[in-house]
Amino acid sequence: MIELRTPTQVEQMRPAGRFVADVLTALADAADVGVNLLDLDALAHRMIKERGAESCYIDYHPSFGGSPFGKVLCTSVNDAVLHGLPHDYVLADGDLLSVDFAASVDGWVSDSALSVVVGTPREEDLRLIETTTRALEAGIAAARVGNRLGDISAAIAEVARGAGLTINTQFGGHGVGRTMHGDPHVPNDGRAGRGLKLAEGLVIAIEPWFLHTTDEIFTDPDGWTLRSADGSRGAHMEHTVAITADGPLVLTARD
Repeated sequence: MIELRTPTQVEQMRPAGRFVADVLTALADAADVGVNLLDLDALAHRMIKERGAESCYIDYHPSFGGSPFGKVLCTSVNDAVLHGLPHDYVLADGDLLSVDFAASVDGWVSDSALSVVVGTPREEDLRLIETTTRALEAGIAAARVGNRLGDISAAIAEVARGAGLTINTQFGGHGVGRTMHGDPHVPNDGRAGRGLKLAEGLVIAIEPWFLHTTDEIFTDPDGWTLRSADGSRGAHMEHTVAITADGPLVLTARD
């Protein structure tokens, strides 16, 4: 069911968005050569406890997950692009790391993701991150009252295809509110002018993710981590966005 939020409720969602943004900023700063993925998860766990927030991931067990997630972050490295389960892995020079984080503050959820290169970057990885960022910005710009859901999807896809990338639509954006995942599904490809008419009060996570040379993925034996079928690396960017009368409001904007 699609739910619309009142202006007051959108204001009540701001602290969750600010917290998620702050955690991701701290994680991006902490990610470095020699840092263990479990240390990043522990940092987020401490920040959740200090804030009195609640993790959206730790007990999460949807139909596509092999078991309850058990961690508070998704950490996807190199050819892993989504749902990476933190494990005993030490980041190496040149690793491409995607971090996805969602939390609830005072009963309201925000969800956001970013990708960074650890240490010495590859030019192709920087281009992929830049393209994914531009796709996110294009999707956000289309999230306006009176537009259609397909306008968001088409804007994302236009950026991706312009960079020569293919697009997987199995996983994408989604509604956000009292829970992390709700209606509507926001695919990263679609037709402009089609689909749900966007209304004031709709709050969605917009999240483009792309792989260098494929759109095919498979699930790791851990039951969660999604990897590229051909070993190419991936990037993932996401913001929680409220559609308001004044335009899109990015609740998880980072300073």
